[in-house]
Amino acid sequence: MGWKGTLRTIRAEMRRAERDAQRRQRELEKQRKQLEKMQELERAAYEVQVYENYIDLLLSVHKECSNTWDWEKIRSSEPPIKPTKSNSHEELAKAKLDKFKPGVFDKILGRAESNRDKLVRNVREARETDEKEYQEALQAYEQEYADWGAAREVGSRILAGIAAAYIDAIRQTDPFSDISELGSSIEFQVESSALVEVTLHVNSEQVIPSEAKSLLKSGKLSVKQMPKGRFYELYQDYVCSCVLRVARELFALLPIEMVIVNAMGSILNTQTGYMEEQPILSVTIPRKTLEGLNFEMIDPSDSMSNFVHRMTFRKTKGFSAVETLKASDFLL
Repeated sequence: MGWKGTLRTIRAEMRRAERDAQRRQRELEKQRKQLEKMQELERAAYEVQVYENYIDLLLSVHKECSNTWDWEKIRSSEPPIKPTKSNSHEELAKAKLDKFKPGVFDKILGRAESNRDKLVRNVREARETDEKEYQEALQAYEQEYADWGAAREVGSRILAGIAAAYIDAIRQTDPFSDISELGSSIEFQVESSALVEVTLHVNSEQVIPSEAKSLLKSGKLSVKQMPKGRFYELYQDYVCSCVLRVARELFALLPIEMVIVNAMGSILNTQTGYMEEQPILSVTIPRKTLEGLNFEMIDPSDSMSNFVHRMTFRKTKGFSAVETLKASDFLL
């Protein structure tokens, strides 16, 4: 083959190598785009999961509740047992010292005395360990005994229907942390040993997302403005869910028979043109009625029909101000 033929062959090989590289480049670019698309779809799925979980969190506040407090059992409970001092570590170390017999090599190498001194030190250290463990147990007992005494005192005061004890129990147990995390705050007024009135300052409508997120058939993220009807429906369910949770927690904590919850929300005062906090829901909840509900299945807003309540709500405008129920109307 002449040099021209050789040159043509070399050029052909170079073009073929270039085409292979270009083809590989196109394949890699295609893979990159597929990976980006996959990452985009995964991000979309994650965003929808976060959105749906948040909505579920808002609407399921009423489904959780603390354990019931048995104040009679607490009041009659036995005191904790005071610990006794143990010498177990020292006795074990002494037993090893008593059994010590230097061997032939210990005597030859002059290690008998040093080995015995070590065992004597072990006894002293074991005695200190026993004392340390006893002091720690004693300190724990003293704290447990103080807690026991305080709990018995609170139990006695609660069973006596003392209003201050009710408030102390609410503050110390803090059963409304879930609601507080959602931006609401709570105030209490003990009307009698059987009735507590609650003012629930619910979060504003901003707690509800202004956009709805979903996945398209392609797996891509769809973000749309939340329909007004759906927005207000979610807010209504959120408010009613918080109201139910407040009642559940109070019945679990206190030996009362009725709770009045006044939910305060920020709504437009059409006379002044400003947003003002006003009552948007007032409901009286008897213990017996509430305990008969299936909290996993109820619609929070629909469940208000089980109770004496005042609520003015329109799907296109949301809540309107209402007059609160009076505790005096329900006191026996």
